[in-house]
Amino acid sequence: MVLEITDKNFKEEVLDSKIPVVVDFWAPWCGPCLIIAPVTEKLSEEYVDKVKFCKLNVDENLKTAREYGVMSIPLLLFFKDGKQVDSVLGAVPESMIQPKVKALL
Repeated sequence: MVLEITDKNFKEEVLDSKIPVVVDFWAPWCGPCLIIAPVTEKLSEEYVDKVKFCKLNVDENLKTAREYGVMSIPLLLFFKDGKQVDSVLGAVPESMIQPKVKALL
C-alpha cells in the first residue's frame, strides 16, 4: 500500500522511518505519473514491512518538492536512514526500479 504524505508528515514518515522509504513525487495531471503508480503499488505489496512506499503531490506540497529540487515528475527518491541515496526520473519500467529497491535492504 502506497501512503500519501504531505509537507507536514514528511519528516516523520520518511526521514524518521525505521525502514527504507521510496517517495514518488507526482501530480494528478501528470500522465507519466499515472503510468508509474501501478508499479509502485505492486512493489509496495512485494516489500511490505521491508520498504515503505509513499507518494507526495507536488502541487499541494511545494515546500518538500522545493527542498529536494524536484523540477520534473514523476521522480522517485530512495531514502535509507533518513538520507536520500538514489533517484529515478520518469515513467521507467519496473525492471529499473526493482534493483534500486533491493539495494535499500
